[in-house]
Amino acid sequence: MDAGLYRRGLRSGLQTTWVLGKVIVPVTLVVTLVKHTPVIHGLVSLFAPLMNWFGLPGEAAVVLGLGFILNLYAAIGAMFVLPLNVHEIFILSVMLSFSHNLLVETAVAKRAGLSAIVIASLRIGTAFVAAAALRFLSPVGLEKAVPDAGAVTFDLYFWNMPLAAFLLELLDKAWSAVWQLAVIVIPLMFVIQILKEVHFLDRMASWMRPVAQFLGLPEKASIPLLAGIFFGLAYGAGVILQATEEEHFSRRDLYLMFMFLILCHAVVEDTLLFVPLGVNPWLLLGIRLGAAVVLTVVLARVWRVRTVKPGIAA
Repeated sequence: MDAGLYRRGLRSGLQTTWVLGKVIVPVTLVVTLVKHTPVIHGLVSLFAPLMNWFGLPGEAAVVLGLGFILNLYAAIGAMFVLPLNVHEIFILSVMLSFSHNLLVETAVAKRAGLSAIVIASLRIGTAFVAAAALRFLSPVGLEKAVPDAGAVTFDLYFWNMPLAAFLLELLDKAWSAVWQLAVIVIPLMFVIQILKEVHFLDRMASWMRPVAQFLGLPEKASIPLLAGIFFGLAYGAGVILQATEEEHFSRRDLYLMFMFLILCHAVVEDTLLFVPLGVNPWLLLGIRLGAAVVLTVVLARVWRVRTVKPGIAA
């Protein structure tokens, strides 16, 4: 591999970190500020009854709203500054892994010819079912996972701090969040860029065929599955949509493929992003993979008839 490949890999990591920072920094600053005002207290009180059903505090509604509508980076930025314990962070990590960036990623499924309502409902429904299941596994007496997060109440002392100290605290929280994620994202995107250029997906396709067949999918689904699993629905959209247009998958195959991918995509990047928050990556990955396999296989066994689907409309 030439030196240019490594430069492009490093550039990819730095560019992704820059994009990440443009989301993380403003979200961290805004949430840090709002956390010390009556506004957040009102939101927490409003959503607390619903969140409590899933073993979560009212603050979780802020995290879920950012993650569902925007992306994981925005949600993680909020998680860094809100008072959440280890188990609450893990529940939110599972929920966000199943359901995030809904506007963009649901659009990919719709472009492939699927119902946006069905796909979004499946993702949100799976997220809350998982949260309901995990609440019963909550250990007792957990300490706060985010140091010095503070209580979500109006903090007069915070607003009476000297301006220099005030700005320093805000910048420290923002820098800390970006740095902890950059340590993971830069080498990760470096590797992903190299894998793209050495045609990793083509090499892995033959290994993926038995998996596709087990999931009830044809062998030609191997490349779209790999693209989604490793690069995500957003980054792998080009590969996924190109394959669906060229291969003319049946409607059944498309739903099975997206059923798996909406629950288990970008498994390396999305999983490692939660590590700075203290989440066990193997446990998180296991839950995502297990849910994706079980639900896809069940749907494949129930929906056995394949109807031929014409090419994707422009």
